[in-house]
Amino acid sequence: MKALLIGATGSTGKFLLKELIQDDDYTSVSIFVRRPTGRSHPKLTEHIIDFSNIEQYKELITGDVLFSCLGTTLKDAGSQENQWKIDYEIPLTFSFIARKNRVNSMVLVSSSDASPKSRIFYSRMKGELETAITELDFGQYIIFRPGPLLRADTDRSGEKTIVKILGFFNGIGLLNKYKPLPTEVLAMKLAKAPWKLPQGTSIVKLQEIAKF
Repeated sequence: MKALLIGATGSTGKFLLKELIQDDDYTSVSIFVRRPTGRSHPKLTEHIIDFSNIEQYKELITGDVLFSCLGTTLKDAGSQENQWKIDYEIPLTFSFIARKNRVNSMVLVSSSDASPKSRIFYSRMKGELETAITELDFGQYIIFRPGPLLRADTDRSGEKTIVKILGFFNGIGLLNKYKPLPTEVLAMKLAKAPWKLPQGTSIVKLQEIAKF
């Protein structure tokens, strides 16, 4: 199986890339990045692209399964407009081209509260992306909705604080829906999902991720 990956340099994507390379079920892995990653492996093909003009690389977006771990924070994006381009427009464009090129499977990292009806910008954006990709009619469409992600190397002070607070409540049996999930664990589950889940649409919530 040939895997395609966007978001390969992110906190989840870098672990997913490692999993895909090590997994014998995947014969090749193509990643799409803005700058060289420095990674080298016989199974790995690295495409340095201009994400503002994805269409010009459409002949490269071919394979069996597309993984999307692409995403950013509002702080890093600088504005909701920029975050929308990164979290919504780029994944949707890749998905559209991949489906047009007959890629059968799509695995999307979304958000626990994703809903196109949400009043919260981030949750609504993720929900609208889920819906838009649904309309592309992939043979297999897998949506992961983890809670907050536990990044071992994070330098975001706010994120560290949230993780500590949730850890306290989780310890007394509360707010388990928002239990932080290590990115390494999420990556392992993402890599196995196309093999373990059926054709059609599957939504994998935090409580179900551990069952893989």
